[in-house]
Amino acid sequence: MFPVEAFERTIGKFVAIAEEIELPFHLTGGSISSAYGEPRLTQDIDIVVSPEVAKFRVNTLVSLLECSDFLFTERVVRQAIQSGELFQLLDKTESLKLDIYPRELIHGELQRSQKLELFAGVFLPVVSRIDAAISKLIWIDKGSQRSRRDFRSIFRGCTDEQQTAIRSQASNIGLIKLLDVVLSEFDEIR
Repeated sequence: MFPVEAFERTIGKFVAIAEEIELPFHLTGGSISSAYGEPRLTQDIDIVVSPEVAKFRVNTLVSLLECSDFLFTERVVRQAIQSGELFQLLDKTESLKLDIYPRELIHGELQRSQKLELFAGVFLPVVSRIDAAISKLIWIDKGSQRSRRDFRSIFRGCTDEQQTAIRSQASNIGLIKLLDVVLSEFDEIR
């Protein structure tokens, strides 16, 4: 288990680079599921970045990464940004991994980001609660078992209005039946 301070330092290193090149981003995944639902262990940090800005500023991004504490493979970063696929950065000081997604799983999610205080006095952009729930549902549909409990926890923490919006979006993307199945499941083994 990594101390909270390690997560803060690693995220801070990425934020400094993103801010320098004006790369829109937000945090997502397990760490944000914990903020919106119930805490759980996570070994990495998931970050969505603007694909358009990443493509336009890839040379500067690579240059800044070369001067940072992050280990990466330049060819992989460039290829991932071009194709909208995941690339990874490993903080060699903290031994924490960042999973960088230069694409939006849900159209417009970066524009709906919210700022949350993730560390004392540190406010960062994170995926909205509704988009976090929908993304978990999409990952469940792709086979993620861990996302099932995350989804239930996020959904239960939503207002009635947010739950209605989640149901509406799930219906629009053909996942309303899956939503109902996941909500009917138990969190504990009986």
